Amino acid sequence: MEIIKVDKADKAPEPQLKGIVTRLFSEQGFYLQMKPDGTINGTKDENSDYTLFNLIPVGLRVVAIQGVKAGLYAAMNGEGFLYTSDLFTVEAKFKESVFENYYVIYSSTLYRQHESGRAWYMGLNKDGVVMKGNRVKKTKPSSHFVPRPIEVCMYKEPSLHDIEEKGRSRKDSGTDAPALLNGGVKVAGQVSTEQDGGS
Repeated sequence: MEIIKVDKADKAPEPQLKGIVTRLFSEQGFYLQMKPDGTINGTKDENSDYTLFNLIPVGLRVVAIQGVKAGLYAAMNGEGFLYTSDLFTVEAKFKESVFENYYVIYSSTLYRQHESGRAWYMGLNKDGVVMKGNRVKKTKPSSHFVPRPIEVCMYKEPSLHDIEEKGRSRKDSGTDAPALLNGGVKVAGQVSTEQDGGS
C-alpha cells in the first residue's frame, strides 16, 4: 500500500466571496456601462452585455465594481475622476450605502472633500455622462442607482495592488497605464483644477 502525502496548502480551498452579477440603473434613466476599451458611461440599452457588473464584497458594506465583459474595475482617483483599472487597488473600493429613498449610492472609500469631509460619489448626469465624484451629491438623482441583480456568484477575493503600480498619486492623476476617465477621455499628466470650494 502506497501512502501519498498531500500538502495542506494544496487542499485549502480558494477563499470565496458571495457577490452578485447585476445591472446598475441610475435614477437619471440610464444603465451604467463599461466597454472593453475602458469607457464608463450610461446607456438606455438594458440588454447590453456591457451593463453587467460583478459586485464583489471586499469589506463591510464595501464593494469592488467590475465590468463582466471588460474585466476592468471601476475606480475613482484623487481628483474625483471615475476611471477603469485592470488592477484592483484601494481606489477601486466603493462604500455601498442605501439612501433614504431606497436607492443605492457608491462613494469612494479613499477620497472626500478636504474642508467638509463630504464623500465623493459615483454619478451620471442627465445625459448619461460620468461626473466627477466631488461634484456629485448623495441627495441628487445623479448618484442614485438601483441594482437589478441577475444572479448570485462566488468570487475569489481580488488581489489588492498598490496605487503606485499604476504610477499615480493624489497630486498627479495621469498615468502611463491606460486609464480612461469621464466617458472615455484619456487623461495623462492632468493637473488638479478643483474649483468647487468643497461644495
